[in-house]
Amino acid sequence: MNSKTKGITKRISRRELLKTSASALAVGAAVSALPAPAVFGAARTIKIGMVSPETGPIAAFGEADQFVLSAVRKALKDGIKVGGQTHPVEIIYKDSQSNPNRASEVAAQLINKDRVDIMIASSTSDTTNPVADQCELNGVPCVTSDDPWQAYFFGRRGNPKTGFKWTYHFFWGFDQVANLFADMWLTIPNNKIVATMFTNDPDGIAANGPHGMPPAFRAKGFDVRQLGLYPPLSDDFTAQIRGLKKNGSDIACGIFNPPQFATFWTQCAQQGYRPKIMTPPKAVLFPTAVEALGKRGEGISTEVWWSQHHPYRSGLTGETAQQFCDAYTAATGKQWTQPIGFKHANIEVAIDALKRSASLKPADILKAITETDYKSLVGPITWKGGPLNPVKNVCTTPLVGGQWKKGKKFAYDLHTVFNGAAKDIPLDSSFEAIKYS
Repeated sequence: MNSKTKGITKRISRRELLKTSASALAVGAAVSALPAPAVFGAARTIKIGMVSPETGPIAAFGEADQFVLSAVRKALKDGIKVGGQTHPVEIIYKDSQSNPNRASEVAAQLINKDRVDIMIASSTSDTTNPVADQCELNGVPCVTSDDPWQAYFFGRRGNPKTGFKWTYHFFWGFDQVANLFADMWLTIPNNKIVATMFTNDPDGIAANGPHGMPPAFRAKGFDVRQLGLYPPLSDDFTAQIRGLKKNGSDIACGIFNPPQFATFWTQCAQQGYRPKIMTPPKAVLFPTAVEALGKRGEGISTEVWWSQHHPYRSGLTGETAQQFCDAYTAATGKQWTQPIGFKHANIEVAIDALKRSASLKPADILKAITETDYKSLVGPITWKGGPLNPVKNVCTTPLVGGQWKKGKKFAYDLHTVFNGAAKDIPLDSSFEAIKYS
């Protein structure tokens, strides 16, 4: 190459460099002019891990998960601001398959592989406890719900004096539900003999224990006949039904998974046991579970932890309970179910903590969780200390009594029939003894 050619090359190179620099400045100016929420710049993605039973024996608890996630992801499309910087948000969902070992396994994956910033989990101790244990072990902030708090706290061998560091929970307790049931039962004539049967799993063990339901029933004047623990996947309840008939119990109360309760209730009909009151926590929370009982679904009673009539709204979307239930039915054609409110609230509470956190450091997120004072779709949530916090890591939520009655649009409607401890939640009808044809 001669000297003339070299000179031309240098001039062209300089000219191209100036042109490229000008273009870059123009692009930069254009980008900076865009609305802030649409551009995250160097802000990294916030990752929320979510574990729930979408399949398996307790899949009814996770039936509405994808609807809830769709609504929340829409609300979070512009990201959230943490420590003055707007971040995109990714919710990574894992199915526990209704198996505690699987729940532990996917929680470990979310922590070690996906590097989530905060974890949420819900739907019985088969999900909440193994997930929370993984988070406590690995120092990951965690918020769980939808499991009676004694099963969560004492099921994880929590010490009321010290509690846990990284894991927090909101839901009602067995003491609340026992007092609720007893007060509801007292509103109609019965012989005050209640027979109990519980699953041999964390929920059943906690319900049957010293912090569980029988002591509260006795304190209300009931004669409690404890029929012991039975294997969770039982398909023969002859021994339990024999005990119910022998004791002459007007009232039966037991913890079942929905498929097991359908088997139990069918066998009660076959073996001639007809209680005035049948109140199984957990088993008949869902319309599908009651519809599976046919005509014998009418009159079964249960706890109601959330409904379309609860007087709360989401702090994230502003929707009322009624609006959220109507949106679910419009989108799916299905009847609302109790877990959808808590699924939504579980995510809400995590988002609220992230928004208040000074940074995405685990210690800062944890601090924000401990300072929570939030109005959610299921009611107020706080861990700052007070009447809602029976132990350090637990916040209790309102509870009323419900009964399945013939429906209008659907086969059965869940009526709120007793609200002694939560007068702000309206009644739909009065509590009644089961009618047999």
